[in-house]
Amino acid sequence: MRRIGHTIVWLLVVADLALLAWIFVTSLRDTQSIFNEPFGLPVPPQGGNWAKAWADGGFSGAAINSVGVAAVSSLVAVALAAPAAYALARRRTRTSNALTMTFALGLGVPGQVLLVPLFVGLAAVELTDSFIGLTVVYIGLAMPFTVYLLTGFFAGIPVVLEEAAAIDGASGLRAFVKVVLPVARGGLITAFLLQFIGAWNETLFAIALMTSDDKITLPVALVNFVGLQQYAGRDWGTMFAGICIILAPMVALFSWLGTRIIQGMTVGIGK
Repeated sequence: MRRIGHTIVWLLVVADLALLAWIFVTSLRDTQSIFNEPFGLPVPPQGGNWAKAWADGGFSGAAINSVGVAAVSSLVAVALAAPAAYALARRRTRTSNALTMTFALGLGVPGQVLLVPLFVGLAAVELTDSFIGLTVVYIGLAMPFTVYLLTGFFAGIPVVLEEAAAIDGASGLRAFVKVVLPVARGGLITAFLLQFIGAWNETLFAIALMTSDDKITLPVALVNFVGLQQYAGRDWGTMFAGICIILAPMVALFSWLGTRIIQGMTVGIGK
């Protein structure tokens, strides 16, 4: 059974890598050759597709917006979730267990259900079409998973470390900042990276809440670019190049920190 499981996993890996390779190769081809031979090679490579997609799709400004919103929302989400997760991990009572289960249940709430109430609430405080409003939404969406993940990390940290800090005269807050957080650094980094990836790829709320052309994120820029191609005549090579522009940072991130992310999820959720 283990060999069968390993075989299935490697087949999925090969399929995913083949899909990424096909997207990249297709981004270097022209529309006519794509229709004539969908799985052919770029002969000659159309390197201008990437430059055209970057210029026509408005990806430069959208990339800056995506980085800013994703980074700020990830930092704030982790900063808010860490104390809450620590309290839930250390205070094992019926109330804390119920709160932990509430955060876990929040993972199953579809974003489509939250779209209308969030839009109405943000409109009431004039935060639609605002980076602040979108960042607040991303922080709220990140809290259930981030708290649940970090609770597992903090539960795995020996209490004796805090007791030793208390003997040395450290207060509870100082022990948390000076002792617990450094030990849980791997979990904090994992939570930040997962939230950053989620905010980078999020499209639904970015489309609904952001209406100005200069305030769109990368996924929305790609959607707008595909819609523009419908009227100007679809250039499939350029559209695939736009997809590659969205995927490239995440593929690079996973290639660099993929092992840390997987280990962090396994340790945190497994507690």
